[in-house]
Amino acid sequence: MSNWTRRKPLLPSGERSADALPPSLSWPQLMAMGVGAIIGTGILTLIGVGVDRAGPAVLISFAIAGAVCACAALAYAELSAMMPAAGSAYSYSYAGLGEVFAWVVGWSLILEYSLVVSTVAVGWSGYASPLLMGIGFPEALTKGPELGGLINLPAVAIIAVVAGLLLLGTRESARINSILVVVKIVTLLLFVGYTLPHFDAANLDPFMPYGYVAHIDGDGVQRGVMAAAAIIFFAFYGFDAISTAAEETKRPARDLPIAIIGSMAVCTLIYMLVAATAVGATPFKTFADSPEPLALILRSIGQGGIAQIVATTAVVALPTVLLAFLYGQSRIFLAMARDGFLPHRLAHISRRGTPTRITLLTALIVAVLAGLLPIGKVAALANAGTLIAFMAVGICLLVLRRRAPDMPRPFRVRAAWFVGLGTVGGCLYLFLSLPVETLLWCLIWNLIGLGLYAVYGQRQSRLAQTGVEG
Repeated sequence: MSNWTRRKPLLPSGERSADALPPSLSWPQLMAMGVGAIIGTGILTLIGVGVDRAGPAVLISFAIAGAVCACAALAYAELSAMMPAAGSAYSYSYAGLGEVFAWVVGWSLILEYSLVVSTVAVGWSGYASPLLMGIGFPEALTKGPELGGLINLPAVAIIAVVAGLLLLGTRESARINSILVVVKIVTLLLFVGYTLPHFDAANLDPFMPYGYVAHIDGDGVQRGVMAAAAIIFFAFYGFDAISTAAEETKRPARDLPIAIIGSMAVCTLIYMLVAATAVGATPFKTFADSPEPLALILRSIGQGGIAQIVATTAVVALPTVLLAFLYGQSRIFLAMARDGFLPHRLAHISRRGTPTRITLLTALIVAVLAGLLPIGKVAALANAGTLIAFMAVGICLLVLRRRAPDMPRPFRVRAAWFVGLGTVGGCLYLFLSLPVETLLWCLIWNLIGLGLYAVYGQRQSRLAQTGVEG
């Protein structure tokens, strides 16, 4: 078992490894990456799912999910500034908890990032396909086999475009991302501006029609404030993609905490404004579980033109989510390849300073998922993978405070035990509030991962090759 608990040595803050990626990002680009990852299909669609499960009390669900993510964001801020490595929670777990824990976290992050990219690509295709079919594009090439088609070609195409952008260079893709993020924010503020005059407090009564605790109702749907919070959690995460850029950050000790905490603060404020005006402008049952709740609300108050703008923005701006998560997954794969869990040649860096091979591999994996597989049936697993990673980060924060108390911490979280336990406890509660089917699939996924580690990972890791034991 000692081989399973071997840990990577901690690199002091400011010290870079010999194979580190060139630094090219500062906090504005990092914050734009975080906001671009967080604000996506979550707020555009999940508010409808949320009110279907919690009613107007979805406001509490947003607050709970945001509070848990705020604790996780603070933990990420300390660890990313302390260990500016490309692997995010995977790297922190390797240094703080041990190899087998790092493998499980890395395996969970693969689940999170792959499913998010694939799900968002399929969602983008849903907006773009009607336009394509209007100009004669075959319908069979706009949906996967599970829906009676051949392949979801628009989803594959948008992944290819975003991957090509990443291959151009980190700085170039960050600039384009920043522009699209501004477009998304302006659109959501436009929604708030047009719905706020229609706010009616009567629409908030009854405020909590389905109760607080997650439960299965007579229709077989899991409802309650916590059930909604477990789903809405999808709308908040994405800031963790910032930590995967730590190695490419010019001043990680300053820029990473600003970007992680700043992006969470901006997105939480926007989400609460959008959620409050949405449930106040229209009775919640009007748009409950709608695939386009914001556009539906705008049409219901006579703002069809603005509704069209919101729908169009989804086509234009959703690729920012793809860019952030595809970028993040490629960097996690890069860290795992360096550690021997993937073939080391995949860690090759091009002359433009990008991990070309690992980016292409990542794009290929998510393109297959988006183009051919029934992604909608397993998309909820992304939440499970994220919650596992967040719990690991909370534990790492506390473990490293005891194991390496004197190691320099450029950003030091106050009330670390409260933040760490809040992250672990909150994420565990949300994790247990997920549907039972999702939890079973998560268990199967991690059992497969542990099997792969037992037969491959523990022998191929660089620490195993150098004879390091726990």
